[in-house]
Amino acid sequence: MAHFYLNELVSTATVGARVSVDGPEARHAVTVSRLAVGETVSIGNGRGLVVSGPVVTAEHTELAIEVAVVTEAPRVQPAIFLAQALAKGDRDELAVQAATELGIDGVIPWTAGRSISRWEGAKVAKGHDRWTAIVREATKQSIRPWLPDVLDLVSTNQLSKLAAEVRMLVLEPTAQVALSALEPDDRDIVLVVGPEGGIAPNELAALTAAGATLVRLGDTVLRTSTAGPAAIAVLNAKLGRW
Repeated sequence: MAHFYLNELVSTATVGARVSVDGPEARHAVTVSRLAVGETVSIGNGRGLVVSGPVVTAEHTELAIEVAVVTEAPRVQPAIFLAQALAKGDRDELAVQAATELGIDGVIPWTAGRSISRWEGAKVAKGHDRWTAIVREATKQSIRPWLPDVLDLVSTNQLSKLAAEVRMLVLEPTAQVALSALEPDDRDIVLVVGPEGGIAPNELAALTAAGATLVRLGDTVLRTSTAGPAAIAVLNAKLGRW
């Protein structure tokens, strides 16, 4: 099994240098993964840089490697962002986790009209921190060189304004256009997924009036936790990522 950890403070590295992780990362590596001196580990900074090499220090407070390989991956263009409506239970979190593993470049929490779950008051920061932690862990699990961004919570009005700046695709089961039929262009993509009860008609009208395109995946209706990841898989193929 490959082992991949993140240290966002690493900016550059050369072969022979020493790179380490500390705190919870080191504790997890030593106590849970039981890594020992001599085993090969990769460490990334979440901005494209990944270094790999043998472990030279394996302590609860520090896991360090001697760099043997340095790779730098450019950010993929166009970018794909998931605007995920807040949903009850852990369905929105499941969507964010899977989307990260599938290569999403950023996630946008959205308070849709039919969202049962709400981030209000202290819950805004708590929810954002929770999604950030999910994205970070999924990035490590999937060994991604780029850590996706978790943007600020948006309203439908704010999401509509964003439609003028990007190629916004709104998943809607009744849409006439299939996602697989769209041809990609150079614009960044924002994929919009509604909550359990779907996107309200007035919201669909506002988003399309702002320039968004309604698209469907197929003849079935997917849960909010699976619709986004399924659409990202289609986009990955269309954009040549896969």
